[in-house]
Amino acid sequence: MIATAAEVATLRRRYLWMAVSIFFFDFGISVIFRLVNGGWEGLWISAGPSVVLLLGVNWLLARRRFEPIHRFLKGEATFESAERRLTQLPLLTARWVAIFAFVLYAYRNSISWWLPAPTIGLEGQTIADYIAVCLLLPVYYFTYTYFVISDYLAGLCAFIFERHGRNLGLFFGRYATKLIVALLVVSIVPLAAIIVDVFSYTGERQHSEILVDVASSVIGLAISAYFVTRSLLRPLGVLSRAMTRVAEGSLEVRVPVTSNDEVGELTGQFNTMVEGLRERQKIRETFGRYVDESVAATILRRQGEGARSGETAEATILFTDIAGFTTIAEYLTPAELVGALNDYLETVLEPIRAHGGVVNTFIGDGLFASFNMPLACDDHAAAAVRAAIDIQRAVGSRTFGDQGVALATRIGISTGQVIGGDVGTGRRTSFTLLGDTVNLAARLEELNKQHGTRILVSESTREACGECFAFDVLGSVQVRGRSEQVAIFSVDHNGQESPS
Repeated sequence: MIATAAEVATLRRRYLWMAVSIFFFDFGISVIFRLVNGGWEGLWISAGPSVVLLLGVNWLLARRRFEPIHRFLKGEATFESAERRLTQLPLLTARWVAIFAFVLYAYRNSISWWLPAPTIGLEGQTIADYIAVCLLLPVYYFTYTYFVISDYLAGLCAFIFERHGRNLGLFFGRYATKLIVALLVVSIVPLAAIIVDVFSYTGERQHSEILVDVASSVIGLAISAYFVTRSLLRPLGVLSRAMTRVAEGSLEVRVPVTSNDEVGELTGQFNTMVEGLRERQKIRETFGRYVDESVAATILRRQGEGARSGETAEATILFTDIAGFTTIAEYLTPAELVGALNDYLETVLEPIRAHGGVVNTFIGDGLFASFNMPLACDDHAAAAVRAAIDIQRAVGSRTFGDQGVALATRIGISTGQVIGGDVGTGRRTSFTLLGDTVNLAARLEELNKQHGTRILVSESTREACGECFAFDVLGSVQVRGRSEQVAIFSVDHNGQESPS
């Protein structure tokens, strides 16, 4: 949502008033001085130049300084054309205020040298006091203005982020420097002014000078402390709250960069990090639509480790296929067929995941799942058999798709050494399982047709399961791709596990 003309005018006006707010503090010092020393008729002599410099000229320069930002807010310029002015706004504003303050106090403190004391209500000033005031007060005025405008900048950047979605990317400030300057000015300037008065004057004059310094310091430091604290701590608070939300699982967080120092830079990097996490989650969710979510998570976790040339581990492989699927496909429309197949695959996936398996690949109307690779699975052979039994029970107890199609599934299971690795070239790779165990599981799934069974397992799986299940020995058969015969076993999916 673009800012309205009224909002832009309010932002501009607020900056101008904050830029010249030092005038009101300066005028307050003049009033305190007169309250202590009298000579009200001389107030105009000291306050007049302040009106001209700190209010009038400063206001005009502030208008000109804000113009690039004003043009951006009105939609007449790009953010890039205003970004440098944005990040330098506190420094530029404070610099001119310090210059005006130096001129102003050089004039004020020399008045007693060329006007009679009754006119200004003050006896002559010492050289030490003159130099101290001309140096210390511009430093304080600079610090006050810098942090006041920094506080304004935080609100302005938050507004720009909210309405334009843009954040600062240029950082000229230094957080440590800001902190050191704030501490030194707050602690040293009032103390130095008082020490100079102690060694420069005596008697009643000394008391009046110290009283003016103390009263001005109390007011000035109270105001300054408020803006210094907000300027330094508010960006940290914003960042801390955002990090808490991310830690709680929210990746929709994006926060405005509200400072022109390392904290602002850190906030920008935080936004980049969250965007990367959000993209990573999106990729994981996308992977999860095509491969098992746990596989996607493993791929992302191992990203950066490089392609794995190959690793070997014992695992149990499970293949499934729908019996008579070609015939079923002949009397269903494509939409009905896909709907029934998706419904079926969702039913099959649940038991596999529940028992610690990973679905590696969908193969037409079947799938290829593994237990103990790439993710660890205790007692993987028994877990695979339990998953197969649960699949048969789930598939046999329902129909699929809008047409209510009954489907029967065949399952082959084999246990043994499996090779896993990244296969592919260039930017297209896939984690694949290879080896005789994989091939045997696929052949066992096919052999269900000949034996009229629903679950066939290899001898290695039978041995790995021990006495967990009641297996039926079907003898030895010749398996395509093997020279020797293989012993095969069936599992009654309607039966119970053997008692231990």
